[in-house]
Amino acid sequence: MLQIKGLSKLYGEKKAVDNLSLTINSGEMYAFIGHNGAGKTTTLKSICGLLNFEMGEILIDGVSIKDSPIECKRKIAYIPDNPDLYEFMSGIKYLNFIADIYGIGKKEREEKIEKYANMFSLTADLAQPISAYSHGMKQKLAIISALIHSPRLLLMDEPFVGLDPKAAYLLKEEMKNICNDGGAIFFSTHVLDVAEKICDNIAIIKDGKLIACGKMQDVKGDSSLESVFLDLYEGKEGFSIETPENKNEISEADASLTEEKEGEAQC
Repeated sequence: MLQIKGLSKLYGEKKAVDNLSLTINSGEMYAFIGHNGAGKTTTLKSICGLLNFEMGEILIDGVSIKDSPIECKRKIAYIPDNPDLYEFMSGIKYLNFIADIYGIGKKEREEKIEKYANMFSLTADLAQPISAYSHGMKQKLAIISALIHSPRLLLMDEPFVGLDPKAAYLLKEEMKNICNDGGAIFFSTHVLDVAEKICDNIAIIKDGKLIACGKMQDVKGDSSLESVFLDLYEGKEGFSIETPENKNEISEADASLTEEKEGEAQC
């Protein structure tokens, strides 16, 4: 569903993302964690075509976001950490505007708007101008607008910030439904316990570089995700997790260690 190959993004002389490679398959929910300024938002904006990047390639369903941005954007949705909506519009006008962009017919859009507005308790406020919405209400509207065209790949940057507990729960359930239907989700979060509970996979970024990725259980082992995250960031000696870049090195080291143990056993 999503392939990132050697992605690098520069801001002046600062490398915000450094040779990042990652693959997300259909049906997978992938959490993306790291400190503030680690490169999470830059990566997400590069994937959805909001930022140009100097090196690498990003493929969505096998199609390049650089070569065919419109085709890619029809398959994805992006929810930023701070929804930047057209505040002069009412909620319902904004949702119809988004539906028009994606060419969604009258019946389908009405059904989806009704479904998600009721789900996120926003129906009574759709006639109000977005400028009158609270941050949480804007976040809900952004979520509805992202779901309205049934994206194959959903990208989210801190999606739970500003949501009340019920809305956060409903979003998590909808995320699971998307993956069960063959879609994929890649989202950043600082809420590590949520990522640990609902995600199949995890990617950890530090200073623009991917320092760990893979199946959640393989990455955290018997520890909590919080403990693993802190150990990696503090550079705990001897603590290493496989990434696309160091995979061969770790495999060779494991093979060498196995040979040593077998030699000892034979002695």
